[in-house]
Amino acid sequence: QVQLVESGGGLVQAGGSLRLSCGASGRTFGNYVLGWFRQAPGKEREFVAAISRSGASTFYADSAKGRFTISRDNAKNTVGLQMNSLKPEDTAVYYCAAAVTPSTSPFAYEYWGQGTQATVSS
Repeated sequence: QVQLVESGGGLVQAGGSLRLSCGASGRTFGNYVLGWFRQAPGKEREFVAAISRSGASTFYADSAKGRFTISRDNAKNTVGLQMNSLKPEDTAVYYCAAAVTPSTSPFAYEYWGQGTQATVSS
């Protein structure tokens, strides 16, 4: 089992940057694909980025390509999301999640953190 805890959200102006982090407990961290999702008020939870078990492969939503970077450190049981050139439409609660196989669907992810709020002002 994996427990996930996000941190690093906050308020930033458009064009600014935020770095989200997710710490995990559990000795099987390296067995899981890790993903970031976000959910804005009144909207469905949507895929942002994912990273393979080794970190060699990454996957991004079109909205994140070129602006966001996902990374992981299996020795420290952490996954990060560097978000640059932020836009007001990036405002959402961001969740990290763990899955057995890579997927853009939230239904494929077995474990979830509690979420961290990122707000981008115009």
